[in-house]
Amino acid sequence: MEKQVNISLFEVVGNPLCVASDDGQKVYERLAEAIRGGGNITLSFKNISTLTSAFLNAAIGQLYGNFSEEKIRTALKVEDVAQDDLALLNRVIKTAKEYFHDRGRFDQAYREELGDDGDDE
Repeated sequence: MEKQVNISLFEVVGNPLCVASDDGQKVYERLAEAIRGGGNITLSFKNISTLTSAFLNAAIGQLYGNFSEEKIRTALKVEDVAQDDLALLNRVIKTAKEYFHDRGRFDQAYREELGDDGDDE
């Protein structure tokens, strides 16, 4: 029997502002532990007033670097999320899947944008 894991962003972060990647990392650690444990996870956005992509990248985006899309989709459900926040979450997920699918290409583009071709001369 799979266990049910309920995670409240408000309780993990301690306030309605989900903006810092450090706070997102705390959420990620709980999500990753629950996924590894085979639980069905419900992530609640109840009482969250502000949400940023930096927070979501840390909390949810990096899951795609460590777990399969199928595993995440099967294990993780979200609830109490505002329509605007859901749209942001979907963009973060889409970008994370693209990034982790072809990390080398993204990293190279980033280095080129910064003018760092990788040569240390």
